[in-house]
Amino acid sequence: MSSTRADLPAPRWLVHLLRSTPVPIPWARAVRAAIALAVPIAIGFALDELVLGALVSSGALPTVLADAAGPYRYRAVRLAGAAFAAVVGFGLGLLTGGNPAFSIPLVVAVSAVSALISAAGNNASIAALQLFVFTVLGTGQHSVGTDSELALACFAGGAVWGLLVALVGWTVHATSPERQAVAQVFIELAALHSAQDEATALAARQQLTASMNTAYDRLLNARSWLSGRDVTYRKLLNLLSAATPAVEACVAMVNAGLRAPRDVIEYFTDVATAVLANGPLPDPPRGEHPDPAITALYHGLAKINTEQERQRRERVTFRARVREWLGLLSSGPLTWIAALRLTLCVTLAELVSLVVPVDRSYWITLTVGIVLKPDFGSVFGRAILRGLGTIVGVGIGAAVLGIGTQGIGLVLLVGLFAAGAAIGKVRNYGILSAFVTPLIIVQMDLTAGGDWPLVLARLVDTVIGCVIVLVFGYLLWPGSRRPRVGGRLADVAETVGHYVETGLSAADTPQERTERSRNRRRAYRGLADLRTAFQQLVVEPSPAGRQAAAWWPAIVALEQLTDAVTAVVVTVEHGARPPAADDVRLITEGLGELAAAVREQRDPAGVDLPAAEELSDIADQLENAFDAVRGPDLTRSRFTFRRRG
Repeated sequence: MSSTRADLPAPRWLVHLLRSTPVPIPWARAVRAAIALAVPIAIGFALDELVLGALVSSGALPTVLADAAGPYRYRAVRLAGAAFAAVVGFGLGLLTGGNPAFSIPLVVAVSAVSALISAAGNNASIAALQLFVFTVLGTGQHSVGTDSELALACFAGGAVWGLLVALVGWTVHATSPERQAVAQVFIELAALHSAQDEATALAARQQLTASMNTAYDRLLNARSWLSGRDVTYRKLLNLLSAATPAVEACVAMVNAGLRAPRDVIEYFTDVATAVLANGPLPDPPRGEHPDPAITALYHGLAKINTEQERQRRERVTFRARVREWLGLLSSGPLTWIAALRLTLCVTLAELVSLVVPVDRSYWITLTVGIVLKPDFGSVFGRAILRGLGTIVGVGIGAAVLGIGTQGIGLVLLVGLFAAGAAIGKVRNYGILSAFVTPLIIVQMDLTAGGDWPLVLARLVDTVIGCVIVLVFGYLLWPGSRRPRVGGRLADVAETVGHYVETGLSAADTPQERTERSRNRRRAYRGLADLRTAFQQLVVEPSPAGRQAAAWWPAIVALEQLTDAVTAVVVTVEHGARPPAADDVRLITEGLGELAAAVREQRDPAGVDLPAAEELSDIADQLENAFDAVRGPDLTRSRFTFRRRG
């Protein structure tokens, strides 16, 4: 039977592009966003000062867009930086008075500066985006009719209000984010052993890796700030560190196709409950089992309730961070190339906005800057999602203006849009765009007497901005469609090689055991980052997207190889003889050859692999990784490995 066109599957890149990230809905963040943005609008209506209320609401918007999960101090630094940058940008935009002779050079200069600032780290990147966005919005406020000093004061007041709403829980839930992060590790351990099939187990293992990375990041960041003086953070970090042997044993068991007994799964959930409630930890189950992997798990559980002190990580000074940022700027051209691309497209957007027959067409530049942000993933994917989301958002905004919603109805709609933006931020960029668009229409355009033509012009502006990005920032920009996963794949292969070298060797001193644990975390963190890079690039219909999809089996093979290494490490830690040094060397050399072949864009050469039984799973997964990098060449034999006995 022939297939009809309707039976054909959707393109790979489109399926990945429209897929929503399967994360829990951040209800608390959604409620905070609704309060932060809707309350100023309500007060503005009550005082018959809608314009000022909208400006205050606009000032709170940066804290909603920049909010993220994490410790309160981390969020305070992140949100304060974003709010301050937004206030500075809005003030600079107001100073231009809407005069193109001043606004165009300013916006172009700010775009270049924001791209360079983004290289300083995640928080700096968020602040740089807010600086650019609100500089552009500030240049479009000349027609509102409000005094510039008053407008800036209202905007700054809104920024302070947004910070208060976001951080008010600090007074009563200071350690709650850290507790949740540590508890999540034990929840994921229970989920790992409750998986009913291999695919579910693989997904659970990836969630476990993500939760471990998150917990360590939050606690190490908190302790570096507190200089190790806070008892609560110290206990949580010690608990997480003590759980590492149990985590490794769990990974080894699942890799061998085993599941923990029911009492172990219940223990993991009881530990998570105790951590969240700040109560005493339950006693771990004890037992012996014929299988050494399960015995290793019981031994690991016995270490969880011990007070093992972990050495504190030294705090990185502000001066050191600045030196690192300057080093990044001087070490290579990538940051400067990203800045040049953003600056070029912003310049084109500003020039096009001069000829578009719509007043305040700053949305063209706004779209270009948001889509082309240099560290936010696929330019193609963000341009498409931005366009689709804006079409929906403009429809919503047009309905708000067309119906003439006022009073409590508009306040409720603003709250709904704000909550939707907070949810869309973690689920899908298109959802975020669909809710942010009517928000900005209400805050920036409604106060200027917006009507149907003005709202529909936002759709035209967004389409023009997306076209500029796709043509000049993607299709015509050199190297934009060139595969970029290879370098990351090679780096991770080498990181896994370091883990193999330290993990499969005897560790007789505490320092050696600590180094082994650190290399394990580096390997799993690198794999998690590699998976993120894949998800960013697979949404492109370019060679980069196709290569990301083609190399996906190699990523999976590296993940499974690392799990197999962990399984052997667990047996070594519980008395088994370490593999022979020559066999370990063959594995590390194989990973080195894999990394070199990916970097040099050639087929991997044939390598020797150990024939030792305890390393058979590792060798098999290394063969799979080599085959994935070679690709499906059926004209020659792909199996050029030699097992050394």
